[in-house]
Amino acid sequence: MKKASSIPISKIQRASKLVKTGAKVGVNYLKYYGEKMVNSEEDARENLNKNNAEDIYDSLKDMKGSPLKVAQMLSMEKSILPRAYVEKFSLAQFSVPPLSEALVLKTFKKSFGKFPSETFDKFDTKAYNAASIGQVHKAEKNGKKLAVKIQYPGVSESIKSDLALLKPFVIRMFNMKGKTSDEYFFEVQDKLLEETDYVLEVAQGKAVVEACKNIPNLLFPNYYEELSSKQIITMDWMNGIHLSEFTNTNTNQDVANKLGQALWDFYMFQIHNLKKVHADPHPGNFLVSEKGELIALDFGCMKTIPLDFYNPYFELAKAETLLDKTLFEEKMFELEILRKDDSKEELEFFSEMFHEMLGIFSKPFHVETFDFSDETFFGKIAEFGERYSKNTELRSYNASRGSKHFIYMNRTFFGLYNLMFDLKAKDIRINNFINL
Repeated sequence: MKKASSIPISKIQRASKLVKTGAKVGVNYLKYYGEKMVNSEEDARENLNKNNAEDIYDSLKDMKGSPLKVAQMLSMEKSILPRAYVEKFSLAQFSVPPLSEALVLKTFKKSFGKFPSETFDKFDTKAYNAASIGQVHKAEKNGKKLAVKIQYPGVSESIKSDLALLKPFVIRMFNMKGKTSDEYFFEVQDKLLEETDYVLEVAQGKAVVEACKNIPNLLFPNYYEELSSKQIITMDWMNGIHLSEFTNTNTNQDVANKLGQALWDFYMFQIHNLKKVHADPHPGNFLVSEKGELIALDFGCMKTIPLDFYNPYFELAKAETLLDKTLFEEKMFELEILRKDDSKEELEFFSEMFHEMLGIFSKPFHVETFDFSDETFFGKIAEFGERYSKNTELRSYNASRGSKHFIYMNRTFFGLYNLMFDLKAKDIRINNFINL
C-alpha cells in the first residue's frame, strides 16, 4: 500500500481536494446519463455508485481526519447507502494508507518532544494498522510489548472547516432541513474534537477498563499516561485477530456465542449502569484472542447518555409502549421525533414509520434470549431501510427528526446489531448484565 509522505493541512488545500473530487463525480454523472441510453437504469446506476464511491474514498483517504471518519460512520449505515459506498467506505475502519516513516518520526517528535528511539527500547516505524484519525505502531519498553497510536498531523485543527465543507453533501444525502441539522453537526463536531484529544481517550479508556473489568470473556489493554500525550497513546500490545477476520473464518458456534454474549454485556452494562457508551462499534475496534475472548480497543468516541433522553428512549422500546398509542406518541414528542409544528400528515406519517421501525428493531428487548443469527430479523431491518430510502413522501418532509443524542445512540445500536449478526451469535441473554 502506498504511503503518505504528506497530508493536505490548510483549508485551501483540503477544499481544493474536495472540489477536484466534485469534478470527478460530475464526470461520472455525465457517463451515467450516456450509459442510461444504451443500458438498463439499474446497471447504469450501479456503475455510477461504484465510480463515485471509489473517487470519493480515494480523496478522503488522502485527507484523513474527519472526512474519513464521516465515511467510516456512513459505512455502518447499510440500510441507507448503496452497497458500493458501504463496501468502499468500510475500508476507513482499518485499511488506510499509512504515513511514511519520515513523516512518522517528524510527527512523533513534534507531538512528544523527542524521537521514538529516545522514548522506547524498540519502535517499528512501519505502521501495523492505519485508520481515519491515527495509525498504530509496535514498540517495546522494559520488556513489555506496546502499541503506540500516533495521530495524523493537522487532524484536530481541520475538523471544523472539514465539516463545513462536508455539510452540504450530508444534508442532501439525508434530506436534513432547518436548525436541527446544525444541532446534529455540532454534536458530530464535538465528538470528533474529543476523539482527537488522546489525553481524554486515555482517561476514558482507564475508566471503562475499571468499570467493566468483571464482565466475563472481555479483555482490555492497560494505558500508560507517562508515555502518552495529546496526539500519542501508548497501551499494551494485545494479541488477537480483528473481529471481521474471525467472523469470516469461524466455524465454532460456541465461541461465537461466547463472544456475542461478552459483546452484548459490554454494551448493556455501559448503557444501563454507566449511562455512557463506547459509541464506535465497528470491527476494527475489537480483536479476538487465541482463547476466544473479546478484546475491546479505542475509547476516543464515548457518548454520555442524559437521563432525559435515556428514559424515554428505552421506554419507547417496551412492548407495552408500542401497544399504547397515547403513551407511544408522548414518548415520541419527548424525544423530538414528533414536533408541535408538524402537520397532521407529518404526525401520521412519522408515527406510523417509527412505530413500524421500533416494532422490528426492539424485538431483542422483548425476550429473555435472542438469536442474532436470524436472517429474517435482519432482513426485515434491511427491507425497512431500503423501502423508506426510496419513499417519495419521506423526501418531501423534513427528515431531521429526533434529539441530537440519537446520532451516536443509533450508531451504537446499528453497529452492535451488525457485529452480533456477523458473529452469528445465538442464545444471547438480553438482561445478563443485571447480574454483573
